[in-house]
Amino acid sequence: MRIVGNINEKTTDAASWIAAIQRAGYTAAANPLPFGEPHDTDVEAYIQAAAGAGIPFAEVGAWSNPIDPDPVKARDAIALCQKALHRAERLGARCCVNIAGSRNPGKWDGPHPDNFSCDTFDLIVQSIREIIDVVQPKRTFYTLETMPWIFPSSPDEYLALIKAIDRPAFAVHLDPVNMINCPQRAYRSGDFIRECFEKLGPYIKSCHAKDFILRDTLTLHIDEFLRPGAGMLDYDMYLRELAKLDPDTTLVIEHIPDAEHPIALEYLLGKLKELKLA
Repeated sequence: MRIVGNINEKTTDAASWIAAIQRAGYTAAANPLPFGEPHDTDVEAYIQAAAGAGIPFAEVGAWSNPIDPDPVKARDAIALCQKALHRAERLGARCCVNIAGSRNPGKWDGPHPDNFSCDTFDLIVQSIREIIDVVQPKRTFYTLETMPWIFPSSPDEYLALIKAIDRPAFAVHLDPVNMINCPQRAYRSGDFIRECFEKLGPYIKSCHAKDFILRDTLTLHIDEFLRPGAGMLDYDMYLRELAKLDPDTTLVIEHIPDAEHPIALEYLLGKLKELKLA
């Protein structure tokens, strides 16, 4: 697997950017520039720098709400996703990633009573088909980050979306922490991770690395924003299952302060060595 995280230094061009990635110890890169003009004319230098260093691109974020209840906002989000997928295709990135969105009118990634309705499932299918069909990527994939309160919140829901969307360019982005939404999954995270990889493994392009804790309070309260190894996620199982996939599958450290990214990388590399996976 290839690991990527934030770089804690300012870079001004492609050469300083790739040097910073190498100094940080990462083996994959994030999207280097915002998509859209004027950056589209500058991105080629970053592509060449990454290729020269043997550093592939992990994922391009398309963070937006393609199923927003406001149709104008939804159209704008779909257009943004298409731009992001174009960028991912140009980079040859492992994937373009977004969440499905939300029917919440006030929070693009928030909970809402309609998020798990059949109509919402159909909206997700339609929006993803439209994103993929316009771009028609050949080198990358459009993926959904798994979430606790919108499809897909389980491996079976992801499989149902794959079948319904019916596009070869639709694949899987796995964030197991985002699906830890009950005590059973929290306390048996290894079993849940194994289920995810058994069902979704052939489709997984990129994954997120972070951690969580289950608070001893009523009612149920789960916190993330913890660096890998600082919580309850079974990283032995996670890394063992990841190691069975394409060696270019990316693991992206996220949702922790920049200063903790080197600590997270050290933990992951140490765990890989301990498990004799590196």
